[in-house]
Amino acid sequence: MIYNEIGKTGMRVSNLSFGASSLGGVFHGIREEEGIRAVHTAVDNGINFIDVSPYYGHLKAEMVLGKALKEIARDRYFLSTKVGRYGKDGVNTWDYSAKRVTESVYESMERLNVDYIDLINVHDIEFQAGMDGGLQKVVDETLPALVALREKGVVGHVGITDLQPENLKWVVEHCDDGTVESILNFCHYSLNDTLLQEYLGFFEEHGVGVINASPLSMGLLSQRGAPDWHPASKDLQKACARAAAYCQEQGYPIEKLAIQFSTSCNPRIATTLFSSANPDNVLKNIGFVNDPMDEQLVKEVQKIIGDQMFVRWKNS
Repeated sequence: MIYNEIGKTGMRVSNLSFGASSLGGVFHGIREEEGIRAVHTAVDNGINFIDVSPYYGHLKAEMVLGKALKEIARDRYFLSTKVGRYGKDGVNTWDYSAKRVTESVYESMERLNVDYIDLINVHDIEFQAGMDGGLQKVVDETLPALVALREKGVVGHVGITDLQPENLKWVVEHCDDGTVESILNFCHYSLNDTLLQEYLGFFEEHGVGVINASPLSMGLLSQRGAPDWHPASKDLQKACARAAAYCQEQGYPIEKLAIQFSTSCNPRIATTLFSSANPDNVLKNIGFVNDPMDEQLVKEVQKIIGDQMFVRWKNS
């Protein structure tokens, strides 16, 4: 396992990190005890950065993670959670107001059984982009509320997340230096899409650390294939399915290649988040990271994906 600093935060994190969305049953149902063991397995085998959100499973992921963290010393991991995106009774909600995000941080700490959060993120800012005030509200109201909590020592660092890297760049450009310390972008540094690479110089210039997420592109790059809810086009899904089949023929699962690619091909990306509530899968993914990558297979897979490389979709 390799450890990198997230920007200038001082947090040196494993290049593969644990995304806790699966603990909320986001992708499929879980057994709570197994999910707790997955967290312990991750930390016991070198992973020291854990990311979650109250949105995942509509609070469930934070509650399950909180049970797992009770049994892990606080100095063994860095913890990230989010504000702004929520849900209740199966209905998604968004609230980026200063009042709500401040309340949300304290609520998350209670569910997570911690007395501070290392990194607090504004979750999926593109949704605020479509509401009154647009992204300017994130700049003028959401982020200042989180900076106030940083100054109080309630949170250590402040970041923003989104599927669209353009939105992340816009917010950083319109904030005072040091307001945003990290960005989290997903599905744009993977085998089928390396768009994030075009923005790394900008973030580095502004002292902003970069976190990558979803090396399997939310299931596109897997033998199982994309779930029914996946927003990618059918053409892209078919191209990735062909690539997965080809990898299987070579005896090299596409999941292995995808995780290796996302964690090893650009040192300016501090860490890549994956999510699994299965302890065996956690160990398998850690093993993938520690094995050398077949670079020729990467070229062959990207050739198979062909004109579907870099094809984008909207968040949902």
